[in-house]
Amino acid sequence: MAITTGLYAALLALLAIYLGGSVGALRGKKKIAIGDGGDQEIVIANRRHMNFVENVPLILILMAVGEINGTPATWIHAMGASLVVARIVHPFGLNMSNPAHPARVFGAAVTALVTVAAAVILLWQAFGAK
Repeated sequence: MAITTGLYAALLALLAIYLGGSVGALRGKKKIAIGDGGDQEIVIANRRHMNFVENVPLILILMAVGEINGTPATWIHAMGASLVVARIVHPFGLNMSNPAHPARVFGAAVTALVTVAAAVILLWQAFGAK
């Protein structure tokens, strides 16, 4: 079982709901039923949600497989907590005026680091742990 990963999946699910809800609320407020209607505020809200969806599911799968394969809970917690922090911080840096906003860079870098760490753990489990 992947109980530890489940904790982070649940926390991240709540964040996904918030990000998706933000898009829906903006569309309702601006009366744009589908897409972004060329509205920059909706474009940014969409990207905040889509970036999350593009990255988080794969990482959670990697973490869960690692946990099932015996990755120590401390490593899963370190990756999970780092991912949660990264995904909370990242949206604050997504804006049109500063593509290199520190929050965006931090969130993207930590997300990438967790992805690489989880992948390396699985490769080590597959090829090195005998």
